[in-house]
Amino acid sequence: MKNTHIAALIIAVSAMGLSAAASAQYVGPSSQATATSIAQILKHPVDDQQVTLSGFLIKKVGNEKYIFSDGKSEIRVDIDDKHFVNMKLDAKTKVEIRGEVEKDFLETPEIDVDVLTLAK
Repeated sequence: MKNTHIAALIIAVSAMGLSAAASAQYVGPSSQATATSIAQILKHPVDDQQVTLSGFLIKKVGNEKYIFSDGKSEIRVDIDDKHFVNMKLDAKTKVEIRGEVEKDFLETPEIDVDVLTLAK
């Protein structure tokens, strides 16, 4: 009986340790800088690089594909329809996008948008 309690205790403690590790998240500085301009991204595209950009969605060019401009340069962005819930945007609505650079072989880089918000 005592061995059963000890085994149950070991399993419970192990499960707690695993769940804590699964929810752990590093939030400190990164060695990879966040790009803040389209010109930076186009000059040195790094796949999966995190980006935060402010600008305008100036044109829809395909299914969930748009042209985004920061006023100086343009880049194609991929924005899932779910990010537009309760938002009405046009080419004059300033937005902020957060996501990552997608750099596929022999294709121009694009931004895979994770978060779309109205700019303040």
